[in-house]
Amino acid sequence: MTQLREIARGSIEMLPQMAVALLVVLLTAGLNKLIGFLVQRVLARTRLRPSLKELFSLLLSILVWILGLMIAAVIVFPGLTPSSILAGLGIGSVAIGFAFKDVFENFLAGIIILFRREMRIGDFIECEGIEGEVQHIAIRESHIQQTDGQLVIVPNSILFKNPVTIRTHQVSRRMTVICGVAYDVDVDQARDVISKAVATCGTVLQGDKPIQIFAQEFASSSINFEVTWWCGSKPVEVRASRDEVVATVKRALDDANIEIPFPYRTLTFKEPLPMTSAVEN
Repeated sequence: MTQLREIARGSIEMLPQMAVALLVVLLTAGLNKLIGFLVQRVLARTRLRPSLKELFSLLLSILVWILGLMIAAVIVFPGLTPSSILAGLGIGSVAIGFAFKDVFENFLAGIIILFRREMRIGDFIECEGIEGEVQHIAIRESHIQQTDGQLVIVPNSILFKNPVTIRTHQVSRRMTVICGVAYDVDVDQARDVISKAVATCGTVLQGDKPIQIFAQEFASSSINFEVTWWCGSKPVEVRASRDEVVATVKRALDDANIEIPFPYRTLTFKEPLPMTSAVEN
């Protein structure tokens, strides 16, 4: 009973400190909202990406809460000092770091990715077989909307540790298809027909982006041309441009009576084959 009385007496004696600590927590919550509002007003005038603005607001909010909770803890337990609290946090952070290694890895990777200028919201990227549009970059993960409509949530550590291809880093992209013509066709004539056909396509960019036609190789049944042009960099623009170029080149070669040959196969035999004639009964 004596111990219970002492515990009750100690709890009653701590009520004023606890009340003040609760008041400090409430003030911290209000101060956090005020500072968050002011930071949002300031960041709204900058050109930072939205995800980076959210990061700054989150880090500042965490700092305000840490300071507020430290002050409240010192009020409730006067024996505590900021140095002892930091020492305890340092020891605990080691265990927490081992337990949540992947979480912290993704967190740090997310911060680095947010500071990158190369990968932006709306870019089409490809990484580790995942290809799609960047919808959102958060602290721990990024949202990739694939062209078939599926949403892939990718841990930021994957985007940080592996090569990332940004397909829309530039507004234009070079495309290449292989077109073969028969061996009895004049090479210069075929090149001219293909070049003029590609130039008429509406999805092909003109100006400083040249259309290039190169005779590439002597294939088994045809002389192959490497047809190169520039188009928009988005996946739908790439597919539409390839479709238009292939269809236009095919029509142009048909109109010029230039053959696009099927693969030819010639069979040879070591010995003459016996020939027999069919006799009608």
